[in-house]
Amino acid sequence: MRAPLKRALPIVAMLALASILAACASNGSSGSSGSSGSSSSGALKKGLKVFIIPKNLGNNYFTTADSAKTGGAISALDTLGESGSETSGTAATPASQIPAIQAAIAKGANVLIVSATDPTALCPTLKNAMAKGVTVVTYDSDAPGCRDLFINQASTAQIGTSEVDLLAKEINDSGQIGIVSAAATATNQNAWIGFMKQELTKYPKMKLVSTVYGNDDPPTATQVTEGLLEKYPDLKGIISPTTVGILSAAQVVATPKWKGKVIVTGLGTPDEMKAYVSDGVAPAFILWNPANLGYLAAYAAVNLASKKITNAQGQTFSAGKLGKFTIGADHTVLLGPPTVFNSANINNFNF
Repeated sequence: MRAPLKRALPIVAMLALASILAACASNGSSGSSGSSGSSSSGALKKGLKVFIIPKNLGNNYFTTADSAKTGGAISALDTLGESGSETSGTAATPASQIPAIQAAIAKGANVLIVSATDPTALCPTLKNAMAKGVTVVTYDSDAPGCRDLFINQASTAQIGTSEVDLLAKEINDSGQIGIVSAAATATNQNAWIGFMKQELTKYPKMKLVSTVYGNDDPPTATQVTEGLLEKYPDLKGIISPTTVGILSAAQVVATPKWKGKVIVTGLGTPDEMKAYVSDGVAPAFILWNPANLGYLAAYAAVNLASKKITNAQGQTFSAGKLGKFTIGADHTVLLGPPTVFNSANINNFNF
């Protein structure tokens, strides 16, 4: 298991990300339509019992998204006067996550903020919570039809297409590529991969030969990456749309057998990927600020549970330091466009 992230973002990085996300908030609001955008004038409820349930504990991405120290979801809940805690299983599987959701419901949860490992498996439990009056908000990975609101980190299409475009640039639009995904059932992973496949039609000399699954578990991700490279020795690139997978893939490709032959990209955190950007294993990758994703999810959930907003398209709410956001189609709130990290900017960030 990976150790939790313990450093908060430095002021310079926070200012840089604040400017990016101010634009994100604006962009997310401008395209919305539907209701008038008005919201209830009542006060936010205090003392709500909020449980944040990521795919798994011990994952730096979710530690950053959820922690008070990093300015994540619990930081927002503290600011709003709510009671918040992070809980989940240690494996990114529904069998590990569902008991944590059930336990939170049994403890009298008013709000669940969930990153879904498997929407089909989680839906009965989430629907049961909603039937009891619990506000259910998903973040990072959705469970459509089984939640009140989804906080999406960025445009699904933009995430998928950007990863293909980055890799195409690095391998001159030509060669065999593979994908190292998380779980085969993960909503976000499958949606991004769908757009990757669409984008690959623009690059006829690039061929996707295989998609393998590391289940957001470092040893498994390492093993499937090694297997992918052994099976396809002419592989030119790997896309891993998961922070666990991209780090494992980069570590494998950085070994003498593969370094200089294969390029890695995908979704990663700057702190974990700096060395691989520097040595050319992963010259560029994308992500958003996970802490801001969790912060936004918490604000949205409290506003919804307080009936300050409904989940109708066009409703607006304030997310504290991140500014104003508008609910879009399919009861979704968009954090904003992803950031490309490379040698020119990666040292400006610390998360």
